[in-house]
Amino acid sequence: MAGIRKGDQVKVIAGKDKGVEGKIIGVLENDRVVVEGVNRVQKHTRAGQTGTEGGIITAEAPIHVSNVMLVVDADGGKTTTKIGSGVVDGKKTRISRKTGKEI
Repeated sequence: MAGIRKGDQVKVIAGKDKGVEGKIIGVLENDRVVVEGVNRVQKHTRAGQTGTEGGIITAEAPIHVSNVMLVVDADGGKTTTKIGSGVVDGKKTRISRKTGKEI
């Protein structure tokens, strides 16, 4: 995958929610991510015997990882960047390609 991880701040670059920023809630195996507040869908649920109420629930649906771009803090502002890899103190790390700093 593109090196995007749970907890990263990302910006949507394609689709109906283009331009929206959010935090990654989850990363799925099939190159999809769930972003907070993005691609919200409504699910209709039935009432269960255990006391759960039925109704309409709004939740985030996964989007493809190619439709998001990492946002990092750079020089007092936020900027989008690609992720590169580098070695710091003998460990592989993620590096911002725009700023050259470790993420």
